[in-house]
Amino acid sequence: MIVKKAEHVITAVKPNQYPSTGYPEIAFVGRSNVGKSSIINTLVNRKSLARVGGTPGKTRQINFYNVNDTFYLVDLPGYGFANVSKEMKASWENIIETYLYSRKENNLKLIVLLVDIRHSPSKDDITMNQWIRGFGLNTLIIATKADKISKSQINLRINDIKKVLQLSNTDKVLPFSSEKRIGIEAVWSEIDEKLRKVLEDSLKLNDGAAEAEMDE
Repeated sequence: MIVKKAEHVITAVKPNQYPSTGYPEIAFVGRSNVGKSSIINTLVNRKSLARVGGTPGKTRQINFYNVNDTFYLVDLPGYGFANVSKEMKASWENIIETYLYSRKENNLKLIVLLVDIRHSPSKDDITMNQWIRGFGLNTLIIATKADKISKSQINLRINDIKKVLQLSNTDKVLPFSSEKRIGIEAVWSEIDEKLRKVLEDSLKLNDGAAEAEMDE
């Protein structure tokens, strides 16, 4: 993926604040401080497009980033930070759930769940994985901070993540490091595949509509 343009479009809380362009969306979700903002910056090769939060658990908005006037990367609120109130946790859940419900039919083409490769997925990670799959969404798991462990440990940690999240053999878990720029090509390959399918489906829909008009 050659990124010619990447810009922050809007910070939203409610659906009426979401972009209305109809571009497909790739959403990132994960625990606070798992590296969502860092991975977005790394993918688009911008140092500070997505703001890296200094205080974990404080982000309660959704950030939309326009890439090449073609699709959005969407940064959802982080979850799972212990030192926050029940009210704030409920706010995270409501914002994420509202986004998923409102975008799952048309805009949302892939949701990327980030987990820390150094640790087994937490209860919150397990719940989130079950939740988003319950929506029937295309899901990709990315194991961040891959530079923090030895190369010999990567496959062991990925197998553990698959086991804890009860993933199938066909489910992918991609190691990633923003600091060492590990896994960028693999992640873009997955995103490209989903965007290509969106284009193919759109062309089929347009061809079908044209044939229907001709039949009339």
